[in-house]
Amino acid sequence: MTKEVLVKISGLQFAGEEDSDAIEIITSGNYYKKNGKHYILYDEVSEGSTEVTKNVIKIWDSTMEVTRKGPASVHMMFEKDKKNVSYYYTPFGSLLVGIDAKNVSVRESEQEIAAQVKYGLEVNYEYVADCNIMVSVTSKEVRDFKL
Repeated sequence: MTKEVLVKISGLQFAGEEDSDAIEIITSGNYYKKNGKHYILYDEVSEGSTEVTKNVIKIWDSTMEVTRKGPASVHMMFEKDKKNVSYYYTPFGSLLVGIDAKNVSVRESEQEIAAQVKYGLEVNYEYVADCNIMVSVTSKEVRDFKL
């Protein structure tokens, strides 16, 4: 895997039988591997804002860790069959977020790392939704990268 990568993150939240919200971002980033952990770093600018959010994703074994620092900041751990709690800091106040990871799968090859997480989301101890997030990191040198 090269240092310069393309990062694709897509997610889906199922709040009810018919309610679901999909998100997807594709951006460039940087990658490195240290002590058996994959590190993916990228910046994000939210719609209607000029402020930058710095993101770091760490992936190893059956664990994914996401750290976001910017106007809204959070540190989330996705560990299979574990529930983790963290504060999500926003300009309007903080929220207590619970992440109950049901499954974390990681697939890696020479040119790509793909992780998929299925988890239950709680906010302030209230169940909100079942979620699915997929992270795909591809070397920029791969010629058949498709959006």
